[in-house]
Amino acid sequence: MSAGPPPNLRSAPDTLSYLESASLMSGTLESLSGLGEDGSSVGSDSEINGLTVRRIDKYGFLGGSQYSDATEKDIRVEVARQREMKWLEMFNNWDKWIKHRFQKVKLRCRKGIPSSLRGKAWQLLSNSQELLQANPGKFEELEREPGEAKWLDIIEKDLHRQFPFHEMFAARGGHGQQDLYRILKAYTIYRPDEGYCQAQAPVAAVLLMHMPAEQAFWCLVQICEKFLPGYYSAGLEAIQLDGEIFFSLLRRTCPMAYRHLKKFKIDPILYMTEWFMCIFSRTLPWSCVLRVWDMFFCEGVKIVFRVGLVLLKQMLGSVDKLRELQGMYETMERLRSISPDMIREDVLVQEIVTLQVTEALIERESSVQVRKWRESRGELTHQPGRRLHGTRAIFENKRRAAAISSGGSYSFLGGSAPPPGPVCRPPLHVDACFCRWTSRVSASLECSITYRKQAFRRTNVTFLGALTFLCDLDDKVMMAELEFKMKVLSKCFSDSSLTFTVL
Repeated sequence: MSAGPPPNLRSAPDTLSYLESASLMSGTLESLSGLGEDGSSVGSDSEINGLTVRRIDKYGFLGGSQYSDATEKDIRVEVARQREMKWLEMFNNWDKWIKHRFQKVKLRCRKGIPSSLRGKAWQLLSNSQELLQANPGKFEELEREPGEAKWLDIIEKDLHRQFPFHEMFAARGGHGQQDLYRILKAYTIYRPDEGYCQAQAPVAAVLLMHMPAEQAFWCLVQICEKFLPGYYSAGLEAIQLDGEIFFSLLRRTCPMAYRHLKKFKIDPILYMTEWFMCIFSRTLPWSCVLRVWDMFFCEGVKIVFRVGLVLLKQMLGSVDKLRELQGMYETMERLRSISPDMIREDVLVQEIVTLQVTEALIERESSVQVRKWRESRGELTHQPGRRLHGTRAIFENKRRAAAISSGGSYSFLGGSAPPPGPVCRPPLHVDACFCRWTSRVSASLECSITYRKQAFRRTNVTFLGALTFLCDLDDKVMMAELEFKMKVLSKCFSDSSLTFTVL
């Protein structure tokens, strides 16, 4: 394994050190979409030179900004054991819990997953365990492939930058760095069209702290493909788009912070890129990182948006706080180096779970920003897969795929199933996003039929054929809800050829 760039040579900027990049500060994205010729990175030195080593904290840190001191409050042993037993019970009947008692699963994720079971829980929440079981031996097969030299060189040079104060990654060439190399290399072979993005390294490192390399690899795959699709692709269009969504949501949730950032022309890409792409693993105190990740795996990207909004509200949400920040430089310094003393775990989590930023709101704002992007810049170069909002959406998507592949369908509300043979118009498989849309417009009494039509058509549906729903016919509540949503849709579209099919 190579030793990395010489210490006297300043490396090219990358996605993790973008705040030091003059080009980014002037509003360009060159340092985010590409690397220097040697692919190296600016970051903290891997050597713990001159460090007075304290005892290792309960998370494995030897020091650094994410070290937790001994005064941190611990959960009583008996309470911890009770929580572990509850989670073990859920593990034994996981699909039933997600299907019938998801709100309870979500509540327990918000309370915090027991540390002894966190790795297992993340695998189940992300559905990466099932992916691993469906691909036996695939990781070893990827390891045996030689890989592309340009990616391997960059990966090697980035290894020492990942949590250098953590016992797992402190030693050059240690087992932690070796496993991290294996995972990142395997991903470049698994997804050669994406290759390697430097923000993937800290994400993979966090996973490795909680599970073996193979399990961590498949968990990383799920994050990149289901939770944050497009985030790590060339050009970083997805993160730019989410930056615009984030700024629009900030205007709703904290107008004072929005006006301050607007006043000094501080674009979202300058401060939220590392937050979002690394899922706050390099930003928050470690206890907060783990709580955020617990909720993220359960509820999806809305947690990432909420955390960012809460942080800006805490740092820029009052006149007293803004009085200290009289310019762009002072504001950027505050955003790029958040003091651990400013963040209390219990307060942060409470504000995250109470902030009214929903999946539907994010998707609606996403449609607006995509339209603006196309009007000003043309089509997106990279079209990422559909984002799934957490474990429930992944579970429903899995059930839908299984039902469609099995070919089973049922008629409902008097609608006839599509006739056999070729159809004039292809079926439209309506997913959870559509159900949220119908629920939202039907709940609004001021919403006209014309507006509903326009809102639905903005999802790029040019015509309607057979509408196919995924539903459990034995679930009376679900069937009643589906019937109501179908009636709402019927009021919006008076197409006599519209048929309803329930899977």
